[in-house]
Amino acid sequence: MSFENRQQAQLVSSQAIDEYQNNGVVLLRNVVSRQTIDELSIALEENMKAPGIWANEYAANSQQGRFFDDYVNWSRFDAYKTNALEGVLPQIALALMRKDTGHFFHEHVLVKESGNNQVTPWHNDEPYYGIDSYNNVSLWVPLDPIPEKIALRAITGSHKWSKKFIPRKFKDQTPYVLNADSYEPLPDSELLDRSSEINSFPAMPGDIVAFHFRTLHSAPATTTHDGRRRVVSFRYTDSTAQWATRPWKTSPPLDALSLQPGDLLIDDRFPVIRRN
Repeated sequence: MSFENRQQAQLVSSQAIDEYQNNGVVLLRNVVSRQTIDELSIALEENMKAPGIWANEYAANSQQGRFFDDYVNWSRFDAYKTNALEGVLPQIALALMRKDTGHFFHEHVLVKESGNNQVTPWHNDEPYYGIDSYNNVSLWVPLDPIPEKIALRAITGSHKWSKKFIPRKFKDQTPYVLNADSYEPLPDSELLDRSSEINSFPAMPGDIVAFHFRTLHSAPATTTHDGRRRVVSFRYTDSTAQWATRPWKTSPPLDALSLQPGDLLIDDRFPVIRRN
């Protein structure tokens, strides 16, 4: 590990790890280098010019600012791959999971341009995914200043709720299905908005918001924001994560290939990460 990465990894204090484990979300300040932010920014611009097969334009038919997302392009853009598998990000992920080994699941880019009126609805990520994982982390890496008015919000401790929720579509916030065995509808957004456990996470380039796949989170519109909100999320699991099916099309819609439900993620699509 380079001196810079060693110095940065030490910023994941035992207090931050405890906070992550207890609350399902933690803000880490100034742990990503300017070089990494620049590399990811260049890759994201290239990604937006050449979207992947699963890219989405949530505001494609309107006059409002662009809302773009895309994922699983790490094999196409070296900056995604290098930063996902080397350097400070996997080391932070393993520290927060309290593990020496794990898997990189995928990266996910989200861009809201100025003037976009779409709220990212309350949701947690696990029901979208085709894996079951109990020890995991998303590292939400902002490439632009994220002020309070457009900051990511999360309900602390919600990763410990013994509930499985039907996911919502980002385009219109409708549920994927009305009913599914062992899943329940998400509570109304108005009810979740009144939770006393909501924390918001304004952040700057160099910071990371780390949250569990089961942590409920949302993000405001950028209607009144002058500028872009570009984020790259890097998602990791420990080595016990298993391939799984859902009662709907998963996101990302990865093919099973040789994997069966319950299989460990021993697959080149989920590279192994290790503590340095």
